Amino acid sequence: MPAQAVADRRKLHIDTTISLGRYLVSPLTRRLDDGRFSAGVSIRSGQGHGTHDRVLRFVPDFDTPQAALLYARREAVAWLRGTTAVA
Repeated sequence: MPAQAVADRRKLHIDTTISLGRYLVSPLTRRLDDGRFSAGVSIRSGQGHGTHDRVLRFVPDFDTPQAALLYARREAVAWLRGTTAVA
């Protein structure tokens, strides 16, 4: 496999960052070896030295990057609702 193809496969695609209250949510996708897509999300809070970034990776694989991004967004919102409801 050409080196560029390997490098392209390893790249994460970061979709548009969404601001949800004090959190910045960045859905992520990565193309897998089999042509499907994995999903993840970065959830960032704070500023400067107090910045905290939590990255979640999800188990299901998806046929399209759009499906992976939609899943990542939904899971991030659900995670934030569960986290902020307790705090």
